[in-house]
Amino acid sequence: MDMSPDACYRAITTRDARFDGRLFVGVRTTGIYCRPVCPARTPKRQNVTFHPSAASAQEAGYRPCLRCRPETSPDLAAWRGTSNTVSRALALIETGALDEDDVDSLAGRLGVGERHLRRLFRQHLGASPVAVAQTRRVLLAKQLIHQTRLPMTEVALASGFGSLRRFNETFQQLYDRPPSALRRGAGVVETAGGAGAVRLLLPYRPPYDWDALIRFLAMRAIPGIEVVTPRRYARTIGLGGQSGILTVEPVASDRLWATIRFPRLEALPTIIARIRSVFDLAADPAAIAAQLCADPVLAPMVAARPGLRVPGAWDGFELAVRAILGQQITVVAATKLAGRIVEAWGEPLPETLSGSVKGLSHVFPTPAVLANADIAALGMPRSRGAALNGLAGAVRDDPKLFDPQRGLDEAIAQLKELAGIGEWTAQYIAMRQLREPDAFPAADVGLMRALAEPDGARPTPAELLDRAERWRPWRAYAALHLWTSLSDKQGATA
Repeated sequence: MDMSPDACYRAITTRDARFDGRLFVGVRTTGIYCRPVCPARTPKRQNVTFHPSAASAQEAGYRPCLRCRPETSPDLAAWRGTSNTVSRALALIETGALDEDDVDSLAGRLGVGERHLRRLFRQHLGASPVAVAQTRRVLLAKQLIHQTRLPMTEVALASGFGSLRRFNETFQQLYDRPPSALRRGAGVVETAGGAGAVRLLLPYRPPYDWDALIRFLAMRAIPGIEVVTPRRYARTIGLGGQSGILTVEPVASDRLWATIRFPRLEALPTIIARIRSVFDLAADPAAIAAQLCADPVLAPMVAARPGLRVPGAWDGFELAVRAILGQQITVVAATKLAGRIVEAWGEPLPETLSGSVKGLSHVFPTPAVLANADIAALGMPRSRGAALNGLAGAVRDDPKLFDPQRGLDEAIAQLKELAGIGEWTAQYIAMRQLREPDAFPAADVGLMRALAEPDGARPTPAELLDRAERWRPWRAYAALHLWTSLSDKQGATA
């Protein structure tokens, strides 16, 4: 947290919303930690401590405020650009990396030592990896208590607690009351077992360019898998051999509604993490804009779309298949081919979900199925079909192939070892699946067109790379602004 204590205190005194999500305040006299926008009376300067994360405040012995509810604050990736290792670690923790493995295993996946990983977490988040995982679990449980009518047994399961007893003990210790006492108002308890729905509000830091993001996703929506309208994104999901569906809609200026139907409640943290990735909810638009606006060409693009996000991907394998299909053909043609693959080898939705959302019919084929499928028979070069078979076999043998485990350069090199994946495709996967904010497909024709001179002269890939140095560490966002500037003028071509 690059702020002095005096600056932090001024932020909470003025209830400055710019610091919501990047600053938490511990109050010694009450033992509570709050967001800087908390409506409670501002405590005296000598009675407060400042923390860069909710986990830091909780590890210091403070309990979450019941008024400002820290679980509803935006989860900003403020450390991006200073420690992508921490960013990748958090992405893995969100999807359950510490539910069964320890910190040493997590560090090994990231290619660093355990002590170094702990030091990075202390430096950037003020808490250990285990404390971060525990805090996320507690705050998700509290969100479920407030925003759903799930029975407490299901809340415990959905938030990652191993048992109801452990869940109750944690809340009793942290809040000095049982979890049921935190639920406001009476009402009928609604189970989410089977295909029941869980609805949650997912916060973000505004501004947020929903229109640009949903247009990007709509252009690439795979028939049978995704249905995208101007105000709703819907798709099928498959995890651990089971199927479900989700929908995401904008409901306010700083949050999205996510409706999730999935039979295994313990998969909810992973599903939420993936939704946050698809919609880039951890982005800090102010920090990104400050860097990109220094370029006189990008400045008006950022001003026109100040909340532009980099659309993520639900699944790395699905994205890679779609990217390889798109080589040398149009976006529309690649989307149709992907739909034919789904129709031929996708898993039909179970009857309990069939018809829930018109147009959703299948879950994307698994790597094991496509590894031996005659994909080229659908109408594409044999070499491309073989590349897809090879990709499917590689992911079947290494299901963590598309996890954010290595630095950008190492990840690009690893991806390029796969048949059919060159520099552009690897950078594209890094942008959307690995969530690397500095990924940049410099050889993209659309980027070169967007920066063409008035006489039509375009920069070479080398010249584009040289110019993009000033955009670090947000080159992926610069690419989206350039692509979007083209689509705003003449329709999506990127």
